[in-house]
Amino acid sequence: MWQAPQAMWQAASRWFQLGPPVDEARWVVLDVESSGLDVRSDRLLAIAAMGVHFDGGRPRLQVADSFEVVLRQPEATAPADKANILLHGIGVGAQREGVDAAEALAAFARWVGASPLIAFHAAFDRAMLDRACRAAGLPVLPASAWLDLAPLAAVLHPGVRAKALDDWLAHFGIVCAIRHQAASDTLATAELLLRLWPALRRALPKPGLRAAQALADAQRWMPG
Repeated sequence: MWQAPQAMWQAASRWFQLGPPVDEARWVVLDVESSGLDVRSDRLLAIAAMGVHFDGGRPRLQVADSFEVVLRQPEATAPADKANILLHGIGVGAQREGVDAAEALAAFARWVGASPLIAFHAAFDRAMLDRACRAAGLPVLPASAWLDLAPLAAVLHPGVRAKALDDWLAHFGIVCAIRHQAASDTLATAELLLRLWPALRRALPKPGLRAAQALADAQRWMPG
């Protein structure tokens, strides 16, 4: 049953670019909230993240190892942002009283350390963080440290007709207390990683970050 994923992993590995060493004992699951969905113009509002620790090769959530911050937004909130505020719940007052962006992002980078970054549809989270870091005059987090759970879930469970995070949460019976709230979404995404882990162990001989990245990248070769 798992010969196809293994074959795709082996093929993708030949082209996959290895990055700097990462901490395989601690992965960081994260979610960001923003003023909208345009990565070129919308603002990063908040970051929430949680450590997933590996004990004997098995992942476990470490709720005490978590990070959450709201970034200060000095400019007035535009009327178009009001609907967005209702979605993520970060009001004008919270935005204006948040932490300075450079300080918040530097603290997040220190907290992440060498841990890989795991997200669902990670390209959006990465783009928002990269843009905010550049605007603050800070280096971006390594591109090679990211793992997107969306294609990984699809290749591990090809029979599941799911695309959005809500679809996968429903498939595994994972309850997200408050959708589109960064900390709650992060916890749900971390639980999704745990549900995917048994299939990942069956698919890969050594289910580390690089192998999981290669397998997720191989998903684009699968017929739709």
